[in-house]
Formats: sequence, structure tokens, C-alpha cells
Amino acid sequence: MNLREKIKNLKILQYIILIIVAFVQIYPLFWLLTFSLKSNLEIFGKNPLALPKSFMISNYANILVNGNLLTYLFNSVFVTAITIAFSTIISAMAAYAIARMCWKIKEHVLTYFLLGLMIPMQATLLPLFLMMKRTGAYNTPWALILPYTGFALPMAIFIFVGFFRSIPKEMEEAAFIDGASIYQIFRVIMLPLIKPAIATVSIFTFLSCWNELMFAITFISKEQFKTLTVGIMGMVGMYATNWGELGAGLVVAALPTVIIYVFMSSQVEKSFTTGAIKG
Repeated sequence: MNLREKIKNLKILQYIILIIVAFVQIYPLFWLLTFSLKSNLEIFGKNPLALPKSFMISNYANILVNGNLLTYLFNSVFVTAITIAFSTIISAMAAYAIARMCWKIKEHVLTYFLLGLMIPMQATLLPLFLMMKRTGAYNTPWALILPYTGFALPMAIFIFVGFFRSIPKEMEEAAFIDGASIYQIFRVIMLPLIKPAIATVSIFTFLSCWNELMFAITFISKEQFKTLTVGIMGMVGMYATNWGELGAGLVVAALPTVIIYVFMSSQVEKSFTTGAIKG
């Protein structure tokens, strides 16, 4: 066997491995979709992995029309969008000050922010609950937005600092000579250069907020402010549960994650590639 045949066989083996990995990743989503189109009899029947005999589109109609899923979906979108906006803006400004400006304690401030990565969310549950009660934020969207933003800042600042430090200082010097202010440099020059990092931070923040349950179930008890994770958990009844409708709710909850990753995956890939090259 010559070298060319060995390379060809190696590529075939790589494709086989990638196909297997792709199947393992995609099949749970396909199974969830078929699960959401079945009745309880089919789900707990002899062959629960089989395709549905009759597609129960009514499962989606029931949760969207008769249930509060649209309200839960809107609340999750609102809380997540505000959190992404706040955490991205605040962390980008803080990272720019740490990476590009000259002041004595900037490294200590960076260390202080990064210490937040070591604090588990569970350890802050009781203090935050008492704080929300005393400030009146309990049972409002701000009871979720503020903690989510706080826990998103350390990782976001860490990512942004690395990108800002990789940008040549000559770009800022040229802008200063042309009469640009520091705010113009940050907004017009710096932010467009770190778009891959913004995409990465946005996706990480989205995933952490969209799938979060502990804070959402503790800080929100009013029906009109519940997020999607809490609302779907409430579909499990004490005596009976329509598992098909529950699966439909899970599909609706998973769909935004898939869509956002499809549209932003290229930016995330660029951010990791750029970080690897510059590192």
C-alpha cells in the first residue's frame, strides 16, 4: 500500500468517525421532534423509538393556544436579550479600560473580575433572594436580569481583554492624531474589530440564560413573569401529564438555540481561530 492509498483510507476513516459523531449529536433532536408528535399511548407503547403513526400537530396547538407557552417564550426572550445587551456593553467597556488604558491597579481589577468565575451560582442563591425581597425586584424580570448579567461579566471580560490586547496600538494613535475622542475610538474602531468575540460572548450568555432554572424558579412565582424553563417544568402534572405536549414545549425551547448557533457559528469559529493564532 503506497502513501496515497494510506492518505485516502485515513480520510475515509475520518469521514466515518465524523458521520458517527454527527449522528450521535443530531439523533436526540430528531427523537425529541418525533416524541412531540406522539400521544401518551405511543410514547409508552411497545416501540417508543418508532416514528409516530399519526402526527399529533395538536400538541403544538394546545400549548401555543391553550397554554401560556407564548408568554413564557416572550419572557425568556426579553430577559435573555436584555442580559446579553447589558453584559456585552459593560464587559466590553471594562475590558477596553483594562487592556488599552494605563492606570495602576488595572491588573488587580482584572483579577477581581476573574474571581467571579470561581463563585458557584448556588452559593449566592440565599443572599440574592434576600436582596431581591428587600429591593422590590422579586417577582419582576429584573430579579433574573441582574444576576444573569453579573455572572456573565467575568467570562465576557476575560474574552474581550484578550482580543483588545491583540489589536495594534498604532490604530488608536492614528485616530487620536486625527482628532477622535476615546469614545469614538471605542465605538467606531474597536467594536467592529472584536465582532467574533462579541458573537462568542453573546452565544455563551444566551445559553446560560436560556437554560437557567434555579434562579428562575426561586425569584419568579408570578405566572406572567415565568420563563420557558419554569413554564415547561410546570407542564408535569401531579396525577397526569401529556408527554407529547411537554415534548412540543421542549422543541419550542430548543429551536431558538439551534437557529442562533446556525447564524452565529461562523463568528464563533473565527473567534477561536483568531485567539489560537494570536495566542
